[in-house]
Amino acid sequence: MIQVFKSAWALLLGMCLLMIGNGMQGTLLGIRGEIEGFSTFEMSMVMSAYFAGFLGGSRMAPGMIRRVGHVRVFAALASLISAVIILYPAVTNPIVWIAGRILIGYCFSAVYVTAESWLNNATDNAHRGQALSLYMIVQTVGIVISQGLLVTADPSGYVLFVIPSILVSIAVTPILLSISPTPAFESTKPMTLRQLYENSPLGCFGMLILGGIFAAQFGMASVYGTMSGMTVAQISAFVAAFFVGAVVLQYPIGWISDHVDRRFLIIVVCVIGGISAISGAILGASYNLLLVSAFFIGGMSNPLYSLLIAHTNDFLENDDMAAASGGLVFINGLGAIAGPLIVGVVMEWIGPSGFFLFILSLFVILISYSVYRMTQRPTVPVDETGSYVAMSPAVTTSVGLEIAQEYAAEVELEEAGSEMAP
Repeated sequence: MIQVFKSAWALLLGMCLLMIGNGMQGTLLGIRGEIEGFSTFEMSMVMSAYFAGFLGGSRMAPGMIRRVGHVRVFAALASLISAVIILYPAVTNPIVWIAGRILIGYCFSAVYVTAESWLNNATDNAHRGQALSLYMIVQTVGIVISQGLLVTADPSGYVLFVIPSILVSIAVTPILLSISPTPAFESTKPMTLRQLYENSPLGCFGMLILGGIFAAQFGMASVYGTMSGMTVAQISAFVAAFFVGAVVLQYPIGWISDHVDRRFLIIVVCVIGGISAISGAILGASYNLLLVSAFFIGGMSNPLYSLLIAHTNDFLENDDMAAASGGLVFINGLGAIAGPLIVGVVMEWIGPSGFFLFILSLFVILISYSVYRMTQRPTVPVDETGSYVAMSPAVTTSVGLEIAQEYAAEVELEEAGSEMAP
């Protein structure tokens, strides 16, 4: 791990600063929208717009990088992000915010594509798993830190928008000055969605449902906080709790996934997430219990992303794993776009508790489908399953997932070779 950090510290530092900026602007908009008098549905459209832009950027950024190169793409899009963040408080109009969120989602996605390909180039096969883990930890820590910065100024002013703008601008410096050489960009031809679904119906359906669950957390948690009358400090801690849970529980669940039937573990994870959502809906008046609910919802839904990918890989040939990455990210993105829109309608209809009830309903749907799939296909023996690679739905693009898929395939080949060796 230390060797990985030494070889990619500038990239990791830059990504941490970028995630602080992204985490701040996402939560801050939910708080500022309430101050500006935006309706819950208008805010749901603002939050959904980010995921629409992110999905578009993930699919279009590779072509842009091939045309003009990593450095130009990274610098240009980081500058756009910085500018849009400053624009939010200057023009408090929901349509402008929606357009800005689409652009920021697109830019962040393209920046992540660039960073992920750089990270892949900065590490060798022996350390790629450690690099991916460190990358995910740095990203999540950045989001958690960002929530603490929200209490440093008045959300009705400009300062809290200036801070993420500055951080995004600074993030570019260590990356562009310290990382060399610029890697060649290559990507795998994607598998069709029909082929992907035929190989793993649960993987595809689960990624769609999980997109809605995660987008509700990442996009609408701050809106829930404002509707519930929380202070800025309470909203910050509430949003951070989702991501603290993700970091703390990601690796224990990953270890368990390599030793049990993954479909059974998916059900268990969803049951725990669903119970946590019920607790949040019923015990919302107790702030401390809300934090516990958020911790376990985030701690279940984030590892579930990696768990569904690992389950999908169990039914793919090694050569097809990387090709499946684009389809998995696309399906997850569709769910992420729909998630905030639906939860926004539900919250307007029944109040703040609709936030947790929406998450609960998606967990229940995924539990039901998982149980059904267990009756349709035999269990893959544990000793024949592939490796679990920790990934985050918050920032993973098709390129990052492709790298993780290639790493998982390499590990599986190495393990198969060691078993065959005399």
